[in-house]
Amino acid sequence: MNHIEPIARLVRVFASLPGIGEKTATRLALHILNARDEFVEEFIQSLKDVKTRVRLCGECMGFSPEEVCRVCRDPSRDGATICVVADYRDMLAIEEGGIFRGRYHILHGLLAPLKGVGPEDIRMGELLERVDRGAVKEVIIATPVDTEGEATALYIKKVLKERSIRVTRIAVGVPVGGYIEYMDPSTLGRAIEGRQEV
Repeated sequence: MNHIEPIARLVRVFASLPGIGEKTATRLALHILNARDEFVEEFIQSLKDVKTRVRLCGECMGFSPEEVCRVCRDPSRDGATICVVADYRDMLAIEEGGIFRGRYHILHGLLAPLKGVGPEDIRMGELLERVDRGAVKEVIIATPVDTEGEATALYIKKVLKERSIRVTRIAVGVPVGGYIEYMDPSTLGRAIEGRQEV
């Protein structure tokens, strides 16, 4: 659809966001156009604030308005156990479960040699610095179970092998409420390999 230029520009901006197609971008742009001035000002200010006030935590590389995030500052968390995740959303998903009481390290990406993404392009250096300080006893690798996630997990395992810490990988397999007949063979194979004694 041919919009007048200010609307077309806003549609292009919204459409550049992940998961937003042109129709949704158009709806969002028209919503902004029809919204009250107070809403638009609040929207603009929230965008400015998130870009100017949020930074990477100096420990876990998560997002925080302060030098060190609330999870890393929490004295009830186990600083000897670090769960390594690909991105901030993964950390939020684990936190939502409420079971893990250690700390995190967010890589902000995964190794993808075919795309030119190497260890220097993700937050591996910061992870190694944390481990080398000596307080870490276990690193739990919680990267996705796909080609890039597995490559990253293998690299982390290899790099940490010479250090005297425990390296584990999250279990994968049949989800709660899942039916065996609908599982793919790879998922079922991993579930059987990762079985635990009951």
